[in-house]
Amino acid sequence: MADLEFETQLSWQATGNDGNGTVQLGKKEVIYSAPASMGGKGIGTSPEELLMAAVAACYSGTYMALLVRKNLPVKRVDIRVQGIVTGYPLHAKFATLRVHPVIIGGDKEQQPAYQDVALLARDRCFIGKTIAGNVAYEVGNAQIN
Repeated sequence: MADLEFETQLSWQATGNDGNGTVQLGKKEVIYSAPASMGGKGIGTSPEELLMAAVAACYSGTYMALLVRKNLPVKRVDIRVQGIVTGYPLHAKFATLRVHPVIIGGDKEQQPAYQDVALLARDRCFIGKTIAGNVAYEVGNAQIN
């Protein structure tokens, strides 16, 4: 098996919650800072949102591929993701990260199959596997619209 290497560029200015930074994501530069709820500037995105987005992005692609492979009707997959941080402020850490899949163009009569595949996608998404054991990585009910 091959090893793959990924790289991005970030910069940060000022100290702690008074600071903000930029991250190069593809050809886009995105501003980030600590969230206002944690005493930060609350501008742009936050490291917390970036972690949740990374897991959900991997999950959504994995879920879609598995739905197609299982011949379940689907036009699009939307994912809502929520993260729960515990121990704030002294021992803050993500305790739970939960993805909530919504299947656009699915067959409501096959909802149990969509849910089974939603759980399988959690177990197959390699970004999700990276956090498993450190964060409770959960899947909500697969909704069909």
